Amino acid sequence: MSDLADLIAQKAALEQRIAEARREARAGAIAQIKALMAEHGLTLADLAGKPGAAASAPRARTGGKVPPKYRDPATGTTWSGRGLHPKWLKAALASGRKLSDFAI
Repeated sequence: MSDLADLIAQKAALEQRIAEARREARAGAIAQIKALMAEHGLTLADLAGKPGAAASAPRARTGGKVPPKYRDPATGTTWSGRGLHPKWLKAALASGRKLSDFAI
């Protein structure tokens, strides 16, 4: 049974040494990064942005809400003109009305 206790003690000692080595490596990496930042005059804001991109450059819009272009006068429901025609518009177009009749 003493062999098991010895192995457990060795494992605990190794885990402690591993944790200490990680702390030292991390501290060294942080010191190296700070030195490079000071050498090149960089700040945290510089690291957050994309290199070569202007800070106020507009981003492409994706999936934004589009204002409605068509309205059902009977119910007040609207349609942006994107995607499939809604049921109320399909029914109205089938009855002979024009799309321009519903333009806002």
